Amino acid sequence: MHVLRALPNLFQIWRDEFRGYNGQLFRRDLLAGITVAAVALPLALAFGVASGATAAAGLVTAILAGFIIGGLGGAGYQISGPTGAMSAVLIVLASRYGIEGVWTAGVIAGGLILLMGVFNLGQIVNFIPSAVIAGFTSGIAVIIFIGQLDNLLGVTTEAAENALVKLTHYFRFDYTPNIAAVGLSALVILLMVFWPKRLNARFPGSLLGLIVATAAALLLHLDIPVIGAVPQTILLDQRLLPAHIPWQHIGDLIMPALSIAALGSIESLLCGTVAGRMTGTKMVSGQELIAQGVGNIIIPFFGGVPATAAIARTSVAIKSGGKTRVMSLVHSAALLLAALVLAPVIAHVPLAALAGVLAVTAWRMNEWGEIREIFRRRFKSAMFAFVSTLIATVALDLTQAIILGIGLSAMIFVFQISRIKVIFAPVSVEKMRADGYEMQYDANRIMVVYIMGPLFFGTASTFNAALENLNGNQDIILSLRTVPLLDTTGISAIENLIERLEKESRRIYLSGLTDPVRSYLERAGVIQHLGENRVFWSAYEAIMAADHYRANIKRHTEEYARLKPAPGTGAA
Repeated sequence: MHVLRALPNLFQIWRDEFRGYNGQLFRRDLLAGITVAAVALPLALAFGVASGATAAAGLVTAILAGFIIGGLGGAGYQISGPTGAMSAVLIVLASRYGIEGVWTAGVIAGGLILLMGVFNLGQIVNFIPSAVIAGFTSGIAVIIFIGQLDNLLGVTTEAAENALVKLTHYFRFDYTPNIAAVGLSALVILLMVFWPKRLNARFPGSLLGLIVATAAALLLHLDIPVIGAVPQTILLDQRLLPAHIPWQHIGDLIMPALSIAALGSIESLLCGTVAGRMTGTKMVSGQELIAQGVGNIIIPFFGGVPATAAIARTSVAIKSGGKTRVMSLVHSAALLLAALVLAPVIAHVPLAALAGVLAVTAWRMNEWGEIREIFRRRFKSAMFAFVSTLIATVALDLTQAIILGIGLSAMIFVFQISRIKVIFAPVSVEKMRADGYEMQYDANRIMVVYIMGPLFFGTASTFNAALENLNGNQDIILSLRTVPLLDTTGISAIENLIERLEKESRRIYLSGLTDPVRSYLERAGVIQHLGENRVFWSAYEAIMAADHYRANIKRHTEEYARLKPAPGTGAA
């Protein structure tokens, strides 16, 4: 039912997107789609191989993602397909459970992403600090690069459980680099790095590199590994079939599926956020996740790998003038045409050339601006989060890295808010007089205590220590105006303070309660215990109330003493 409710939302997105659509806008979408296809073709082939699948699988993924996810997505500017971040997760999964494990985990992940969209959980990404995301992205870039060292060098080394162990294999020096493969890799890298940016928008350097490297390999008859036969279809022979689902490993695939779902949703939502700023059009995050979920459920049954929105391709689409999801459909149609027509040529593309494309892509996918800001500003918590997440991503399983990243996010949040200041402010008779109030009692008997910061389990000990040695005869006005939240530990700290003061015949007043804090104090019974006559909006009002109370007590005491018969005189 929830999925059906999403359909009217999608129709409304389409109506808003295509309002006023005309031939001129279609031409812009057409050109943008063709441009994106030129960028996507080499990346699709490369990421297919990098995922532990085949170049054909990467191409099928890009084609179907453009049609399905692009058509159902929450914004017209999103371009989806295989990505470097996803390939880093999949290559480890493929080495453990084979390509069937990748497909099965992809379907499970698609279902999880779909549920996130249905229940509108897209805002979860906002709770992950940018430093953690940057560290995770850089770690993935390292994994991609290490994963392509075999192809870059034209060798085959022993498989490893993670990228760090894989890297140590190269220091055994028990292999002989293929000079031709190294040369082609270097050629592609140089072409991509030095290809002018103004020309890159019209003809991507990555595509040029593949063309030049393939031509060189054919003309020089180089003996190097190539992609091999590429099926001229989007329904691959190697695809997920119900009979091939590894049911015996379903339990083992749950955590990898969670990793794929987390990474896919985070990357898609971040892409939408970045693209939304570029276009001024906000993405509907729930609908985008629904589209990503549906796409990833379907794609494995055609032989593709899990897909997500791609920031680089989306940026190219926007900068090329595209306005609607038509450009995503055109991009997929162009890739399909390439698969049908250029398959014989694609088969001869050297794996070393794809490795060169991935090496440059890995370098460029680092968020260098964000990294520079983290270290330039010397924010220790951000630096720790970045470095820890990067190391964990490279050294550990990707699932563990994501869990660690989320844990770090929580730790950083708690650390950042776990600061509280307790300020003691004696009542100033002169200040009260200047404000039009003349103190009736001894101002030294009243102390205002300002609490600045959250009062919860992480700060309650600071609160208790600060208020432990209060003057023995002062009434306390506890100003909570800058307390954003309380928890049960904070409530207990306030209750203990009230109990201690009442035993000493002293009174406590509360002031400046925000609605959440007041609500929590009411639920705990603290407001009812004190009475509304001891709860005020401002400390100024509380001071006057405390002064009136003590002045009245003094008058009543003096009156009682005056009327009380002297000892030994007897009663009337």
